[in-house]
Amino acid sequence: MEVNNVVKQYSSHLALDDVSLNVPKGTVYGLLGPNGAGKTTLIRIINCITAPDSGEIMLNGKKLSPADVRNIGYLPEERGLYKKMKVGEQAMYLARLKGMSKQDATTALKYWFEKFEIQEWWNKKVEELSKGMAQKVQFITTILHDPELLIFDEPFSGFDPVNTDLLKKEILALRDKGATIIFSTHNMESVEELCENISLINKSRIVLQGNVAEIRASYATESMLIQSSQPLSSTNCDIISQTQKNGLFEIILKKRIRISNNELLQELMPQAEISLFEQLLPTMNDIFISTVTEG
Repeated sequence: MEVNNVVKQYSSHLALDDVSLNVPKGTVYGLLGPNGAGKTTLIRIINCITAPDSGEIMLNGKKLSPADVRNIGYLPEERGLYKKMKVGEQAMYLARLKGMSKQDATTALKYWFEKFEIQEWWNKKVEELSKGMAQKVQFITTILHDPELLIFDEPFSGFDPVNTDLLKKEILALRDKGATIIFSTHNMESVEELCENISLINKSRIVLQGNVAEIRASYATESMLIQSSQPLSSTNCDIISQTQKNGLFEIILKKRIRISNNELLQELMPQAEISLFEQLLPTMNDIFISTVTEG
């Protein structure tokens, strides 16, 4: 999917200002940004809920049309189940809206309800569900019709760690089956786990874009994390911290001069046995805060 130079203005508020991005097929793509940055507006345009003032969305090389919505699965941040309906009826209703036959929907729903261990809730009302249970139902109805493009907006909201891990595995499994996934979240740890590429929107514009690993590497400092059997000293580095844990010394040092990692190891290895030696990379959370704050 390609977003090309999209602009969207609401009265006196410019929601999207010349936004472009390219989501490769069969990948998980992170759409990041602080509240009010423009992410939801872009998602609404992709879902044909609203239209851009200028620019275009391309899907598989063709301009996006309302007919393409059947090939999109959208899990919004704002939950939208009808509280008085029974869970099974609600799930069936949403499946039929996506064009599934009753027989196909019944078979698929039975499979997913059993997989997510919620089959006993079929005949209970939606209002009886916990937030996490309701989220499972919405996740199922989002993916049930095997859409080629999936959009998840804060999909782990309301989940405990066990169910969050379950959902992450399912998202990666969908990717491996060929689905293209846009993943919008404030949880930067999940971004590092799931996303190959990201776009960070701030104040209606793209301010950071690219491969997650390459972005982290580009923000790297000359700091190293080392574990050793003895305290260390260096003529080429400043020792930032040196603490002892479980019989090992954990040391953070920063290179003072341009020196290769091999040269640094040659200096340190005669002093002690080195069990860990790695460059400290900033987290996506650090980069997010730094980029948005500077912006």
